[in-house]
Amino acid sequence: MNLMKPAIALLSVWASLGLPAPAAEPAPLTRAHAHNDYEHSRPLLDALDQGFCSVEADVWLLDGELRVAHDQDAAKPGRTLQKLYLDPLLARIQTHRGRVFPEAPLFTLLVDVKSDATNTYRALLQSLRPYRTILTRFEPGRTVTNAVTIILSGNRARELMALDKIRWTAMDGRLGDLEANPSPHFIPLISDNWSPHFRWRGAQDGPFPEAERAKLRLLVQRAHDQGRRLRLWNTPDSPVAWKELADAGLDLLNTDDLPGLAAFFRAKPGKK
Repeated sequence: MNLMKPAIALLSVWASLGLPAPAAEPAPLTRAHAHNDYEHSRPLLDALDQGFCSVEADVWLLDGELRVAHDQDAAKPGRTLQKLYLDPLLARIQTHRGRVFPEAPLFTLLVDVKSDATNTYRALLQSLRPYRTILTRFEPGRTVTNAVTIILSGNRARELMALDKIRWTAMDGRLGDLEANPSPHFIPLISDNWSPHFRWRGAQDGPFPEAERAKLRLLVQRAHDQGRRLRLWNTPDSPVAWKELADAGLDLLNTDDLPGLAAFFRAKPGKK
């Protein structure tokens, strides 16, 4: 058996996409989420190099393209969800035995819709057709996990999505959905803004108040009891805060500091 062939194939696939050859694989960090990932110098790739297993891409439907940007005026032609995320993920999965990271069971691509919910959802479904072999499939009573799980956030076409009996995306919920308790096969992830629910802004405010710590742990427990993961955005982005969030059991820690959160997890015992 020629052991050089897989390596040569890997280099060829990445070169065809105009991407640099990947470095040695980091250990995957299943709880690390790259907030506004596209704002890094190498979207997706910087997060993968740190071992992140969850990334976030904002999209605008403009002139038939799903363009990646936070603001519409920054949504440039050709800078699309397919080019920046789906094509590199597909290439990587084809050379990693069907996974983004060889040892990681789940990779999440959170697609935050900034444009019209209905039209963007329909365009997204068309764009995902060539990638279905790598995508998690959602059905009314089950989730068939695959290499990449796409979750739709932002402007969500909830009623339209609910009509699809077989879906290639799930919906990102809000804390209010913990009260309604919809199917976890429709809403497997709850995301919400830290600021309206917690007053603590990090170490500058002193220790995390015990009442808020208890509240956070209760929210995590409720989400887990319903079979969901929990993510909070706009959280304090520092090691002191990361420790509180991780110790409370938060499933995805939101950060703009990729190397910092990666170093935190690699130094911390327990679930990464």
